[in-house]
Amino acid sequence: MLKLRRAVVVEADPSELAGHASGPGARSERLEQHLRIELVGAGGRAAGGASAASAADRSVVRPAIADLALVGRAEAGDEVIVNVQALDLGLGSGGCDIVHANLTRGLAGGDAGGARVMKLNYTSLQHAVAPVEDERLRLPLRRPVAVLALHGQLAAVTWAFAQAAPGARLGYVQTEGGALPGSHSQTVRALRERGLLAGHLTAGAAFGGEREAITTAGALHHGLRAPGWDAAVCGPGPGIVGSSSALGHGGMQALDSAHVALALGCRTLVVARMSSGDERERHRGISHHTLTVLDLLLEPVTVALPAGPRTPLPLDAERSARFTRHDWRTAQVDLPGFAACGVPAATMGRGLTEDPLFFAAALAGGAALAEALARPADDERTGRAHDEELQEGAPAPEAKLQG
Repeated sequence: MLKLRRAVVVEADPSELAGHASGPGARSERLEQHLRIELVGAGGRAAGGASAASAADRSVVRPAIADLALVGRAEAGDEVIVNVQALDLGLGSGGCDIVHANLTRGLAGGDAGGARVMKLNYTSLQHAVAPVEDERLRLPLRRPVAVLALHGQLAAVTWAFAQAAPGARLGYVQTEGGALPGSHSQTVRALRERGLLAGHLTAGAAFGGEREAITTAGALHHGLRAPGWDAAVCGPGPGIVGSSSALGHGGMQALDSAHVALALGCRTLVVARMSSGDERERHRGISHHTLTVLDLLLEPVTVALPAGPRTPLPLDAERSARFTRHDWRTAQVDLPGFAACGVPAATMGRGLTEDPLFFAAALAGGAALAEALARPADDERTGRAHDEELQEGAPAPEAKLQG
């Protein structure tokens, strides 16, 4: 069940509403507003009501987010309805209240502008959008697509791609698996402002990008055809839904995205999730998230690892064959250059110094994506890694990564 509470806006951050310069086709203003709110007790009335809530009726000040495309802007003193469940559960990146409705400024909504397809359909937040799926299907696409498991990989992949392929146009397709609102990503805003991303499409249940797609396939086909992206990166928004199980996590969206890219005739790269700083053993070295996706894929893909010493992977003979069928490549990475570039760099609260291997693996993915762009379409040498090379394993967490 939804866990909704009344609240009063204590502070509305005006900086979140400021316009920003970005690349062609980018939104002219930010579509997410950060608020500070006080919950109203069951016996109180919020600002504007017949009686004000007493101090005892209200909780401590809490952070909240308003998606402007859904609920509009808020001002201090507004009475709002917020979904409090994530913050009450103490979730990580999802731990904030979400504005469900602004009771002070009205519930009428705006003009849908001829939109005809619903997002978040058959929920109380369904809203109409104009989908990008309106062009003739032309296959194969023959352009490279990098598939992410975590949003935290996006900045490093994008930066490394731009260093290796200057002038090439890279677009981002945001999928399910993490945050659904496209406005929630500060990383996308920063990359668009710097011209490192050529566009941002939200696919499936994700919404709020520069354009909307009904499916991931439709988003990739449109981005690589209509605006003419040279390559695409495909993955979830910030945060990740998950449990400690093999299949119950948002990173499994990478399996679906990779299959879609393969079906469209794209040169498909899975960006390895790796870690030298995660306390959980299942994510150190190559994460079990990445290994599960590589194990279950129906066709081989490219996987890039940062150059450096290797450590054994404990694989039995049967599983070893399922991993060696993929095209394993190594790439030199420039961690100091990425650290100096100023784009956001964080994963699960850890930065470059706390988890260098995570960012090195993502940088390797960006370099391999640029290599795939430069490689002729008929030079698809998947599965060229030797069994004995893979048995040597992945770069060790303590590997000295070369810049």
